[in-house]
Amino acid sequence: MNSKRKIEMGRVYSVKVAGVYTAVRIQRSLGHGRYEGTALPDGKTVKVATNAIAGTDETLEQRKARQRPRRREVAAPAPTSPATAATPAANAASVPAKAKRGKRTAGEQRATTAAAAPAKTVSATAADVKPRKTSLLGAAAILLKAAGEPMNCADLTNAAIENDLWTTKGRTPANTLFAAISTEIAKKGAASRFRKIGKGMFDLTEAGAAATE
Repeated sequence: MNSKRKIEMGRVYSVKVAGVYTAVRIQRSLGHGRYEGTALPDGKTVKVATNAIAGTDETLEQRKARQRPRRREVAAPAPTSPATAATPAANAASVPAKAKRGKRTAGEQRATTAAAAPAKTVSATAADVKPRKTSLLGAAAILLKAAGEPMNCADLTNAAIENDLWTTKGRTPANTLFAAISTEIAKKGAASRFRKIGKGMFDLTEAGAAATE
């Protein structure tokens, strides 16, 4: 990665620390392509070089908002006028004595039924809405575009899990990703999103970059 890449103070980046990608808020420049930042969420101070920073340049608040499930909005019930809010007993009292003795019309029956029926309520909490995660290949494409340089499968799978893009219970996710990328390259050829750059290293093709926009 270009050491002259612009890094903004106060932004949160995905940074490779001790071989694992971690969310780090960059606090100040130390010069010569090195920076000091705060690892999230433990608050540990770390020093990193520009080529270890491969994040998406989003603030901590933006990252939390992206990961937080959205609460469904429920439309408020329309205000009820005093005339329609009257109880069945009050409505009955307003009917002339002659109409009471006679047979009620269909309109009067519908109005009485509607007034007596309780209003239905709909509620939804954040627990009802689960955040969506992408596929492992989709997460790899996103991370390669954010990094702007080739990466190996171990770093890609670690970054996908650290950035909450993908989850797995498998013991060898890097091998799974290597096989999936190799299969896509073999099947799709020039239309593949990925291309192999050296031993164990992959990068995006033009088709892959366009697909992640």
